[in-house]
Amino acid sequence: MTPRIRIGIIGCGQIAQSHMNRYSEIPEAEMVICADINEAAARAASEKYNIPNFTTDFREILQRDDIDAVDVCLHNNMHMPATVAGLEAGKHVYCEKPMAGSYRDAATMMEAARSTGKNLHIQLAQLYSNETRAAKELIDLGELGEVFHARSTGFRRRGRPFVDGYGTPTFVQKRFSAGGALYDMGVYHISQMLFLLNNPQVGRISGKTYQKMDMDAKRRESSGYDVEELGLGFVRFQGELTLDIIESWALHSAGFDGSCVVGSKGGVRLSPFAFYRSYGDLDVDGTVNLGSAQYRWHNVREDGVYYSDSQTHWVAALQGKANLLPTAEIALNTMLISEGIYLSEKLGREVTTDEVVEASVSTAVNI
Repeated sequence: MTPRIRIGIIGCGQIAQSHMNRYSEIPEAEMVICADINEAAARAASEKYNIPNFTTDFREILQRDDIDAVDVCLHNNMHMPATVAGLEAGKHVYCEKPMAGSYRDAATMMEAARSTGKNLHIQLAQLYSNETRAAKELIDLGELGEVFHARSTGFRRRGRPFVDGYGTPTFVQKRFSAGGALYDMGVYHISQMLFLLNNPQVGRISGKTYQKMDMDAKRRESSGYDVEELGLGFVRFQGELTLDIIESWALHSAGFDGSCVVGSKGGVRLSPFAFYRSYGDLDVDGTVNLGSAQYRWHNVREDGVYYSDSQTHWVAALQGKANLLPTAEIALNTMLISEGIYLSEKLGREVTTDEVVEASVSTAVNI
Protein backbone atom coordinates (compact mmCIF):
# COMPACT_ATOMS: atom_id res chain seq x y z
CA MET A 1 0.00 0.00 0.00
CA THR A 2 1.12 3.58 -0.71
CA PRO A 3 2.00 5.34 2.59
CA ARG A 4 -0.36 8.04 3.78
CA ILE A 5 0.80 11.63 3.35
CA ARG A 6 1.52 13.11 6.77
CA ILE A 7 0.58 16.78 6.95
CA GLY A 8 1.13 19.71 9.30
CA ILE A 9 -1.34 22.62 9.23
CA ILE A 10 0.03 26.15 9.71
CA GLY A 11 -2.82 28.41 10.82
CA CYS A 12 -6.16 27.29 12.27
CA GLY A 13 -8.45 30.15 11.24
CA GLN A 14 -11.46 30.35 8.94
CA ILE A 15 -9.88 29.03 5.73
CA ALA A 16 -7.92 26.37 7.61
CA GLN A 17 -11.21 24.88 8.80
CA SER A 18 -12.12 24.18 5.18
CA HIS A 19 -8.70 22.62 4.51
CA MET A 20 -8.79 20.44 7.61
CA ASN A 21 -12.33 19.30 6.93
CA ARG A 22 -11.33 18.18 3.43
CA TYR A 23 -8.21 16.36 4.63
CA SER A 24 -10.35 14.51 7.17
CA GLU A 25 -12.32 13.08 4.25
CA ILE A 26 -9.26 11.86 2.31
CA PRO A 27 -8.14 8.41 3.56
CA GLU A 28 -4.65 8.88 2.06
CA ALA A 29 -4.05 12.04 4.14
CA GLU A 30 -3.12 12.12 7.81
CA MET A 31 -3.04 15.39 9.77
CA VAL A 32 -0.31 15.03 12.38
CA ILE A 33 -0.05 18.49 13.93
CA CYS A 34 -1.59 21.96 13.63
CA ALA A 35 -0.24 25.36 14.67
CA ASP A 36 -1.71 28.75 15.48
CA ILE A 37 -0.40 31.64 17.58
CA ASN A 38 -3.81 31.51 19.29
CA GLU A 39 -3.46 28.44 21.49
CA ALA A 40 -7.21 28.12 21.94
CA ALA A 41 -7.70 27.99 18.17
CA ALA A 42 -4.98 25.36 17.77
CA ARG A 43 -6.40 23.26 20.59
CA ALA A 44 -9.94 23.51 19.20
CA ALA A 45 -8.80 22.43 15.73
CA SER A 46 -6.85 19.54 17.20
CA GLU A 47 -9.92 18.31 19.05
CA LYS A 48 -12.40 18.89 16.22
CA TYR A 49 -10.38 17.13 13.54
CA ASN A 50 -8.67 14.50 15.73
CA ILE A 51 -5.21 15.93 15.09
CA PRO A 52 -2.95 14.36 17.75
CA ASN A 53 -0.62 17.35 18.23
CA PHE A 54 -0.90 21.15 18.30
CA THR A 55 1.47 24.05 18.92
CA THR A 56 1.64 27.84 18.96
CA ASP A 57 4.94 27.87 17.02
CA PHE A 58 4.77 26.65 13.41
CA ARG A 59 8.53 26.06 13.44
CA GLU A 60 7.94 23.02 15.62
CA ILE A 61 6.17 21.46 12.65
CA LEU A 62 9.13 22.13 10.37
CA GLN A 63 11.54 20.50 12.82
CA ARG A 64 9.67 17.20 12.79
CA ASP A 65 11.01 14.44 10.55
CA ASP A 66 7.65 12.65 10.35
CA ILE A 67 5.96 15.37 8.28
CA ASP A 68 5.81 15.08 4.47
CA ALA A 69 4.04 18.35 3.73
CA VAL A 70 2.72 21.50 5.33
CA ASP A 71 -0.42 23.45 4.46
CA VAL A 72 -0.08 27.24 4.88
CA CYS A 73 -3.37 28.89 5.91
CA LEU A 74 -2.22 32.36 6.96
CA HIS A 75 -2.87 35.96 5.89
CA ASN A 76 -1.65 36.76 2.37
CA ASN A 77 1.42 38.71 3.50
CA MET A 78 2.52 35.76 5.64
CA HIS A 79 2.44 33.20 2.83
CA MET A 80 5.98 33.76 1.60
CA PRO A 81 7.87 33.48 4.93
CA ALA A 82 5.99 30.35 5.99
CA THR A 83 6.21 28.72 2.56
CA VAL A 84 9.92 29.37 2.11
CA ALA A 85 10.61 28.12 5.63
CA GLY A 86 8.66 24.95 4.89
CA LEU A 87 10.43 24.31 1.59
CA GLU A 88 13.85 24.93 3.10
CA ALA A 89 12.99 22.52 5.92
CA GLY A 90 12.53 19.81 3.30
CA LYS A 91 8.73 19.78 3.27
CA HIS A 92 6.40 19.94 0.30
CA VAL A 93 4.13 22.98 0.64
CA TYR A 94 0.46 23.57 -0.10
CA CYS A 95 -0.41 27.27 0.20
CA GLU A 96 -3.74 29.04 0.30
CA LYS A 97 -4.46 31.59 -2.45
CA PRO A 98 -3.39 34.17 -3.47
CA MET A 99 0.19 32.97 -3.78
CA ALA A 100 1.50 35.92 -1.73
CA GLY A 101 0.94 39.61 -1.10
CA SER A 102 3.16 40.71 -3.99
CA TYR A 103 4.67 39.35 -7.17
CA ARG A 104 8.13 39.69 -5.64
CA ASP A 105 7.18 37.43 -2.73
CA ALA A 106 5.47 34.93 -5.03
CA ALA A 107 8.61 34.77 -7.19
CA THR A 108 10.67 34.14 -4.04
CA MET A 109 8.40 31.19 -3.23
CA MET A 110 8.84 29.80 -6.72
CA GLU A 111 12.61 30.20 -6.54
CA ALA A 112 12.67 28.36 -3.21
CA ALA A 113 10.62 25.47 -4.63
CA ARG A 114 12.96 25.12 -7.58
CA SER A 115 16.13 25.33 -5.50
CA THR A 116 14.93 22.80 -2.91
CA GLY A 117 13.33 20.43 -5.41
CA LYS A 118 10.15 20.30 -3.33
CA ASN A 119 6.60 20.55 -4.64
CA LEU A 120 4.73 23.84 -4.23
CA HIS A 121 0.97 23.76 -4.76
CA ILE A 122 -1.39 26.76 -4.60
CA GLN A 123 -5.07 26.45 -3.75
CA LEU A 124 -6.76 27.37 -7.04
CA ALA A 125 -10.12 25.69 -6.52
CA GLN A 126 -11.73 26.57 -9.84
CA LEU A 127 -9.23 24.48 -11.80
CA TYR A 128 -11.05 21.32 -10.63
CA SER A 129 -14.64 22.36 -11.33
CA ASN A 130 -16.69 20.38 -13.83
CA GLU A 131 -17.04 23.54 -15.90
CA THR A 132 -13.29 24.03 -16.15
CA ARG A 133 -12.67 20.39 -16.99
CA ALA A 134 -15.36 20.44 -19.69
CA ALA A 135 -14.01 23.66 -21.22
CA LYS A 136 -10.48 22.24 -21.19
CA GLU A 137 -11.66 19.10 -22.96
CA LEU A 138 -13.40 21.10 -25.70
CA ILE A 139 -10.33 23.31 -26.18
CA ASP A 140 -7.98 20.31 -26.30
CA LEU A 141 -10.25 18.62 -28.84
CA GLY A 142 -9.90 21.67 -31.09
CA GLU A 143 -13.60 22.53 -30.90
CA LEU A 144 -12.84 26.24 -30.37
CA GLY A 145 -10.28 26.45 -33.14
CA GLU A 146 -7.66 29.17 -32.59
CA VAL A 147 -8.34 30.66 -29.15
CA PHE A 148 -7.76 34.41 -29.21
CA HIS A 149 -9.63 36.00 -26.29
CA ALA A 150 -10.92 35.18 -22.80
CA ARG A 151 -12.93 37.01 -20.17
CA SER A 152 -12.55 36.64 -16.39
CA THR A 153 -15.56 37.71 -14.29
CA GLY A 154 -16.58 37.53 -10.67
CA PHE A 155 -19.53 39.23 -9.00
CA ARG A 156 -20.93 40.02 -5.59
CA ARG A 157 -23.70 42.59 -5.25
CA ARG A 158 -22.56 43.52 -1.74
CA GLY A 159 -20.13 41.01 -0.31
CA ARG A 160 -17.15 42.88 1.09
CA PRO A 161 -15.53 41.05 4.02
CA PHE A 162 -16.30 42.45 7.49
CA VAL A 163 -17.93 45.71 6.35
CA ASP A 164 -20.84 43.74 4.85
CA GLY A 165 -21.14 41.43 7.84
CA TYR A 166 -18.79 38.43 7.65
CA GLY A 167 -15.09 37.75 8.16
CA THR A 168 -12.52 39.85 9.97
CA PRO A 169 -11.04 43.31 9.26
CA THR A 170 -7.75 41.77 8.13
CA PHE A 171 -9.42 40.85 4.83
CA VAL A 172 -9.77 44.55 3.94
CA GLN A 173 -6.41 45.84 5.20
CA LYS A 174 -3.47 46.02 2.81
CA ARG A 175 -0.96 45.32 5.57
CA PHE A 176 -2.44 41.83 5.92
CA SER A 177 -4.21 41.06 2.63
CA ALA A 178 -2.28 43.31 0.17
CA GLY A 179 -5.37 43.57 -2.05
CA GLY A 180 -9.14 43.37 -2.16
CA ALA A 181 -11.52 41.84 -4.69
CA LEU A 182 -8.73 40.90 -7.11
CA TYR A 183 -6.78 38.96 -4.47
CA ASP A 184 -9.80 37.48 -2.71
CA MET A 185 -12.00 36.41 -5.65
CA GLY A 186 -10.21 37.43 -8.82
CA VAL A 187 -7.40 34.96 -8.26
CA TYR A 188 -9.87 32.10 -8.77
CA HIS A 189 -11.26 33.39 -12.05
CA ILE A 190 -8.03 34.76 -13.53
CA SER A 191 -6.16 31.53 -12.74
CA GLN A 192 -9.03 29.53 -14.26
CA MET A 193 -8.65 31.46 -17.51
CA LEU A 194 -4.85 31.14 -17.48
CA PHE A 195 -5.20 27.39 -17.03
CA LEU A 196 -7.53 27.14 -20.03
CA LEU A 197 -5.17 29.32 -22.08
CA ASN A 198 -2.13 27.16 -21.14
CA ASN A 199 -0.68 29.92 -18.94
CA PRO A 200 0.57 32.24 -21.71
CA GLN A 201 3.36 34.77 -21.28
CA VAL A 202 2.07 38.18 -20.20
CA GLY A 203 3.12 41.17 -22.30
CA ARG A 204 1.25 44.31 -21.20
CA ILE A 205 -1.43 45.13 -18.63
CA SER A 206 -3.89 47.98 -18.21
CA GLY A 207 -6.19 48.33 -15.23
CA LYS A 208 -8.36 50.41 -12.93
CA THR A 209 -9.59 49.85 -9.39
CA TYR A 210 -12.42 51.44 -7.41
CA GLN A 211 -13.67 51.85 -3.84
CA LYS A 212 -16.84 53.89 -4.23
CA MET A 213 -19.72 52.03 -2.56
CA ASP A 214 -21.31 53.21 0.68
CA MET A 215 -20.82 51.17 3.82
CA ASP A 216 -21.77 51.29 7.47
CA ALA A 217 -19.88 54.23 9.02
CA LYS A 218 -18.86 52.36 12.16
CA ARG A 219 -17.63 49.39 10.16
CA ARG A 220 -15.69 51.68 7.85
CA GLU A 221 -13.93 53.29 10.79
CA SER A 222 -13.19 50.07 12.67
CA SER A 223 -12.18 48.05 9.61
CA GLY A 224 -9.27 50.12 8.30
CA TYR A 225 -10.70 49.37 4.84
CA ASP A 226 -8.06 50.39 2.27
CA VAL A 227 -8.39 47.88 -0.60
CA GLU A 228 -10.37 47.83 -3.84
CA GLU A 229 -13.92 46.53 -4.14
CA LEU A 230 -13.92 46.55 -7.96
CA GLY A 231 -11.00 45.65 -10.20
CA LEU A 232 -10.84 45.97 -13.98
CA GLY A 233 -8.07 44.83 -16.29
CA PHE A 234 -7.02 44.17 -19.86
CA VAL A 235 -4.08 41.89 -20.59
CA ARG A 236 -2.15 41.52 -23.83
CA PHE A 237 -0.24 38.25 -23.92
CA GLN A 238 2.60 37.50 -26.32
CA GLY A 239 1.07 37.16 -29.78
CA GLU A 240 -2.57 38.09 -30.38
CA LEU A 241 -4.14 36.49 -27.30
CA THR A 242 -5.96 38.83 -24.88
CA LEU A 243 -7.89 38.70 -21.58
CA ASP A 244 -10.28 41.18 -20.00
CA ILE A 245 -11.11 41.14 -16.29
CA ILE A 246 -13.90 42.48 -14.07
CA GLU A 247 -14.07 41.45 -10.43
CA SER A 248 -16.60 42.89 -7.98
CA TRP A 249 -16.94 42.66 -4.22
CA ALA A 250 -19.72 45.25 -4.33
CA LEU A 251 -21.49 46.82 -7.29
CA HIS A 252 -24.98 48.11 -8.11
CA SER A 253 -25.63 45.59 -10.86
CA ALA A 254 -27.51 42.40 -11.55
CA GLY A 255 -24.23 40.60 -12.25
CA PHE A 256 -22.12 39.60 -15.22
CA ASP A 257 -22.19 36.74 -17.66
CA GLY A 258 -19.81 33.98 -16.63
CA SER A 259 -16.15 33.83 -17.61
CA CYS A 260 -15.65 32.70 -21.20
CA VAL A 261 -13.10 31.66 -23.82
CA VAL A 262 -13.62 32.31 -27.55
CA GLY A 263 -11.87 30.98 -30.62
CA SER A 264 -12.09 31.01 -34.39
CA LYS A 265 -14.49 28.04 -34.52
CA GLY A 266 -16.37 28.17 -31.23
CA GLY A 267 -16.69 29.54 -27.74
CA VAL A 268 -17.46 28.36 -24.24
CA ARG A 269 -19.01 30.11 -21.25
CA LEU A 270 -18.17 28.71 -17.84
CA SER A 271 -21.19 29.67 -15.70
CA PRO A 272 -23.81 28.68 -16.57
CA PHE A 273 -21.93 26.33 -18.85
CA ALA A 274 -22.64 26.72 -22.57
CA PHE A 275 -20.87 25.84 -25.81
CA TYR A 276 -21.26 27.85 -29.01
CA ARG A 277 -20.48 26.71 -32.56
CA SER A 278 -21.58 27.53 -36.10
CA TYR A 279 -22.11 24.81 -38.68
CA GLY A 280 -22.70 26.26 -42.13
CA ASP A 281 -25.66 28.62 -41.72
CA LEU A 282 -26.55 27.16 -38.31
CA ASP A 283 -25.57 28.94 -35.10
CA VAL A 284 -25.71 26.32 -32.34
CA ASP A 285 -25.92 26.98 -28.60
CA GLY A 286 -25.11 23.78 -26.75
CA THR A 287 -25.43 22.55 -23.19
CA VAL A 288 -23.44 19.75 -21.59
CA ASN A 289 -24.45 17.10 -19.06
CA LEU A 290 -21.67 17.85 -16.59
CA GLY A 291 -22.88 15.23 -14.11
CA SER A 292 -22.49 12.43 -16.65
CA ALA A 293 -19.12 13.81 -17.69
CA GLN A 294 -17.94 13.82 -14.08
CA TYR A 295 -19.09 10.21 -13.66
CA ARG A 296 -17.01 9.13 -16.65
CA TRP A 297 -14.01 11.19 -15.52
CA HIS A 298 -14.12 9.40 -12.19
CA ASN A 299 -15.06 5.90 -13.33
CA VAL A 300 -13.68 5.47 -16.84
CA ARG A 301 -10.45 7.44 -16.65
CA GLU A 302 -8.29 5.75 -14.04
CA ASP A 303 -6.87 8.98 -12.64
CA GLY A 304 -9.97 11.16 -13.09
CA VAL A 305 -10.89 11.26 -9.42
CA TYR A 306 -7.45 12.71 -8.60
CA TYR A 307 -8.47 15.95 -10.32
CA SER A 308 -11.78 16.37 -8.50
CA ASP A 309 -10.56 18.95 -5.97
CA SER A 310 -7.36 20.71 -4.96
CA GLN A 311 -6.46 18.69 -1.88
CA THR A 312 -7.32 15.31 -3.34
CA HIS A 313 -5.11 16.23 -6.29
CA TRP A 314 -2.28 17.39 -3.99
CA VAL A 315 -2.27 14.20 -1.94
CA ALA A 316 -2.46 12.01 -5.07
CA ALA A 317 0.42 13.90 -6.67
CA LEU A 318 2.61 13.45 -3.59
CA GLN A 319 1.82 9.73 -3.72
CA GLY A 320 2.82 9.61 -7.39
CA LYS A 321 -0.72 8.82 -8.58
CA ALA A 322 -1.19 12.04 -10.58
CA ASN A 323 0.96 14.67 -12.27
CA LEU A 324 0.82 17.86 -10.20
CA LEU A 325 -0.89 20.64 -12.12
CA PRO A 326 1.32 23.74 -12.55
CA THR A 327 -0.63 25.71 -9.96
CA ALA A 328 2.42 27.58 -8.68
CA GLU A 329 3.30 28.78 -12.18
CA ILE A 330 -0.31 29.78 -12.86
CA ALA A 331 -0.60 31.50 -9.48
CA LEU A 332 2.63 33.41 -10.15
CA ASN A 333 1.24 34.66 -13.48
CA THR A 334 -2.00 35.58 -11.70
CA MET A 335 0.01 37.65 -9.23
CA LEU A 336 1.79 39.37 -12.12
CA ILE A 337 -1.52 40.35 -13.71
CA SER A 338 -3.11 41.52 -10.46
CA GLU A 339 -0.12 43.60 -9.47
CA GLY A 340 0.02 44.92 -13.03
CA ILE A 341 -3.53 46.22 -12.60
CA TYR A 342 -2.53 47.97 -9.38
CA LEU A 343 0.56 49.49 -11.01
CA SER A 344 -1.46 50.61 -14.04
CA GLU A 345 -3.94 52.30 -11.69
CA LYS A 346 -1.08 54.04 -9.89
CA LEU A 347 0.65 55.26 -13.07
CA GLY A 348 -2.51 55.91 -15.08
CA ARG A 349 -1.32 53.95 -18.13
CA GLU A 350 -0.63 50.54 -19.58
CA VAL A 351 2.41 48.80 -18.07
CA THR A 352 4.76 46.09 -19.30
CA THR A 353 5.67 42.86 -17.58
CA ASP A 354 9.20 44.16 -17.00
CA GLU A 355 7.83 47.27 -15.30
CA VAL A 356 5.68 45.20 -12.95
CA VAL A 357 8.57 42.91 -12.04
CA GLU A 358 10.90 45.86 -11.46
CA ALA A 359 8.38 47.79 -9.34
CA SER A 360 7.28 44.87 -7.20
CA VAL A 361 8.53 44.85 -3.61
CA SER A 362 8.06 42.45 -0.75
CA THR A 363 5.01 42.98 1.43
CA ALA A 364 5.83 40.01 3.67
CA VAL A 365 5.15 40.18 7.38
CA ASN A 366 7.68 38.51 9.65
CA ILE A 367 6.28 35.53 11.53
